[in-house]
Amino acid sequence: MPRSIWTGAISFGLVTVPVKLYSAVQRKTVRFHQLNAKTGVRIQQRRVDPTTGDEVHYEDLVKGYELTPDRYVVVEPGELEALDPKKTKTIDIEDFVDLEEIDPIYYDHPYYLAPAQGGAKPYRLLVEAMRDAGKVAVARVVIRSKQQLVAIRPLGEVLAMATMVFSDEVVDASRLDEVPAADDIETTQREVAMARQLIDSLAGPFEPDKYRDTYRDEVLELIERKAQGEEIAVQPVADEPEPVPDLMAALKASLDQVRSREGAEGNGGSAGKTPASRAKSGSSSGGSAKKGGGKGSAGAKGSSGAKSSSGGKGSPGAKSSGGKGSSRAKSSSGAKGSPAAKSSSGGAKKAPSRSKTAS
Repeated sequence: MPRSIWTGAISFGLVTVPVKLYSAVQRKTVRFHQLNAKTGVRIQQRRVDPTTGDEVHYEDLVKGYELTPDRYVVVEPGELEALDPKKTKTIDIEDFVDLEEIDPIYYDHPYYLAPAQGGAKPYRLLVEAMRDAGKVAVARVVIRSKQQLVAIRPLGEVLAMATMVFSDEVVDASRLDEVPAADDIETTQREVAMARQLIDSLAGPFEPDKYRDTYRDEVLELIERKAQGEEIAVQPVADEPEPVPDLMAALKASLDQVRSREGAEGNGGSAGKTPASRAKSGSSSGGSAKKGGGKGSAGAKGSSGAKSSSGGKGSPGAKSSGGKGSSRAKSSSGAKGSPAAKSSSGGAKKAPSRSKTAS
């Protein structure tokens, strides 16, 4: 069970909500220690004065702010402690804003806020009121002697809190020299249209479980193999600069690659769907889709959740009769259907009337 890292209260107006703070993420970065290559012993790092070679004890350390190389302003610990923000143990809400007004670039680290003892009812009240208002609370809080700007919003049945960077900490994108001005680069309507087609072909719902840190998996696999005594020799690969491709040719090749992959899935079944084909198939979400003036159940056999007619397009990813079907089903023009639905020709089972194929 996660352990709380801070206890306090949310304060807005005269209302206080006792809460506990929990980290919302658990980093899974593979970490290594430094060892002596000759002995295999883990090394120790010590604070050493380079002018004398002597180790400096912790109580003899002071903080220094560098003005110029080798010139520092020395600040004593007591002087910093006098400036530390007051530890009020409260999250002071200052404003309620729309979520869309906060650019994601301001977010830093996510947390959960859970009700502390005696705070269940006001906590639930705040969750429901913020959900109904569609607002996000912007507040300040002191955590570990540092003042933090935070955003609080309802996330399901809990309150999520994200620390934020202050506006003067965000680098202005106009300072990037490599970004050309919009007037310096001309794009044609054909280029934009083809780029849009590529975007649409890869569009789909966000499925967080689909993405994995494949590099971490490979590192852990390497460690496991070496721990079992396997010797691994990695040959260096020379980095060769790749030629800059023609933009239109690259867009066309990308579209052709997506279409050929979708065509292969239509012939070989639904395995290995692209994000676009997953988005177009409604069976995983249990929803329904409208297309061509008709509804179809996503869970029914037949086309992927929509009717298709001979005079217009069928459901997303499926063409009208006489052409190829989607990755889930084909039309009844004599072609075989996907594992989820078969055509009505050749003595195969009929699809339910809720999801008819084109005649």
